[in-house]
Amino acid sequence: MEQKIKDLLIHNAELLFGVAVEDKLIQFQKTKKELEGDLTLVIFPFVKILRCNPQEAGIKIGEFLVQNTEFIAGYEVISGFLNLIISDEYWIEQLNSIQKEKQFGYASPNSSSTVMVEYSSPNTNKPLHLGHLRNNFLGYSVAEILKANGHKVIKTQVINDRGIHICKSMLAWEKFSPVNAKGERETPLNTGLKGDKLVGKYYVEFDKHFNAEAMSIIGDWEAGKVDCYDLSVIEEFERLSLARIGKDEKALKGLDDKIKDLAKNQTSLLREAKDMLVKWEARDPQIYLLWTTMNNWVYSGFDITYKSMGVDFDKLYYESETFLLGKDIVMDGLKKGVFYQKEDGSVWIDLTADGLDEKLVLRSDGTAVYITQDIGTAVDRFSDYTDLSSIIYTVGNEQDYHFKVLFLILDKMGFDWARNCTHLSYGMVDLPSGKMKSREGTVVDADDLMHEVVEKATEMTKERGHLDGMTENQKEELFRLIGMGGLKYYLLKVDPKKRMMFNPEESIELNGNTGPFIQYAHARIKSLLAKSGIELNSAVISNALLPEEKEIIKLLSAFPETVKEAGNEQSPAVMANYTYELVKTYNHFYQTIPILIERDEVAKYLRLVISFNVAKVIGLSMNLLGINVPERM
Repeated sequence: MEQKIKDLLIHNAELLFGVAVEDKLIQFQKTKKELEGDLTLVIFPFVKILRCNPQEAGIKIGEFLVQNTEFIAGYEVISGFLNLIISDEYWIEQLNSIQKEKQFGYASPNSSSTVMVEYSSPNTNKPLHLGHLRNNFLGYSVAEILKANGHKVIKTQVINDRGIHICKSMLAWEKFSPVNAKGERETPLNTGLKGDKLVGKYYVEFDKHFNAEAMSIIGDWEAGKVDCYDLSVIEEFERLSLARIGKDEKALKGLDDKIKDLAKNQTSLLREAKDMLVKWEARDPQIYLLWTTMNNWVYSGFDITYKSMGVDFDKLYYESETFLLGKDIVMDGLKKGVFYQKEDGSVWIDLTADGLDEKLVLRSDGTAVYITQDIGTAVDRFSDYTDLSSIIYTVGNEQDYHFKVLFLILDKMGFDWARNCTHLSYGMVDLPSGKMKSREGTVVDADDLMHEVVEKATEMTKERGHLDGMTENQKEELFRLIGMGGLKYYLLKVDPKKRMMFNPEESIELNGNTGPFIQYAHARIKSLLAKSGIELNSAVISNALLPEEKEIIKLLSAFPETVKEAGNEQSPAVMANYTYELVKTYNHFYQTIPILIERDEVAKYLRLVISFNVAKVIGLSMNLLGINVPERM
């Protein structure tokens, strides 16, 4: 509609305004709910051209549109805004058009550029947690939204399967795993524990012993037992200890943390973990076998979790396979002068001229850091997919700086595609109890949380009843749909950029802006349509619309633009909140306007067609969020 009006005004600009007008001059807004009209044209840009006041300009443009279009039935000018009343015939035409399209609002598949969406990207030293749920649901949904916009989409993850954190779990398992009567250490097979949870257990175990050793070292320093430590370390401890005098609680905590970090760097556990990493990069057979074994435990666990989440991937990348390419690229950049080497052998890049800092890209012992492997992974992806136009990295906003550095390094290395790469930065998920910490074992496990919401959905649905005639398998599937739908919707309805507080009980409530509220509306419409027994194959012929009917058709017509907006903003929240608004509006219509008891068959048919297409759009929209909607609930 907006484009039709724009084209008409631009084509007739000389006649109407006396001069040609640019497209950007014609601006629209949504009409305020308390005012009459369906679309508002901003008049102020035309006042100077027409040399009259806003009221006169609005009347002139309004009269022209009424006389020269079939779909503008009237207008009202209020304070420089032209509120246009669009004819009922137009909205009926729109409804009939929507009815014909099974995939209404979706662009033709693969009609746009190829985009890669990276999400999940876990570490193989711990199971997936609540933060990973938001990450996976967000990345998967953005991928589906981009598909609906016509993009060819490659869903991927890079698995962080190497590094010091992986070695910590490996070392802890070697040192602290109990041996059973058969002489076996703990494994998923002999404990029945999911592989990712078993490995995560030893990551926590490492940190427990690591902290204990660090506190013991601090105790030695405080007792004057300093002979076995470097003089520079003791001098730094004494400096930090003296700095504590007279400081407030906040400053003391900061200084104590620095003392603890200083002690941690002197622990035998950290030295052993670092030695293990060096041996791993040198492909030590024993270390490599241990690494392969424990990672395979984790992958098996991840597969179970991803299936429960309802997410998938087209291509997997492993940092253990890409970090070497990253090192080669860094060495090439060193020759070209993009990077520089310090006296200790470490390699850096100076980005101060670009408003950033100096960045380490290779340690002095030759081992890679995160940025090194990310460089290699990016280059590898564009080599694998020659038609790839961009990569979207779904990663928390604590990595904002990291991705600025990554994209800038790739650009300086001459990779033009780096400018098309984007960081889908999202806020962290908080809990009422505070921030999650993997090392301390205070995270909310993803498997446990999904199980919890499904259990709560089960209790809620059983209390409501309406399960007669369903088999046990059908009931179990319904409980899962409601629980997972509530969880996904709760985590996706918030703007990705915003930090959020998670409350599992709120996620499955049947009232308010929740997944089950929307799922229930879909099921109710399906029940209504089944009760009607009417085949909805003919076109709607009614030309008189009630305000409630017109409002829903307007919302349905906005669906394609909403899909585009969600794609442009890379925000599933746009889809979630549109769907909530559609359902609220339909519920008002359902409770206010008779449908099945309507005696006028033409009016009844119109309302059933409206209902059918509301259910269709709910399904299409929720599909973009990775959420299934039940036929019965």
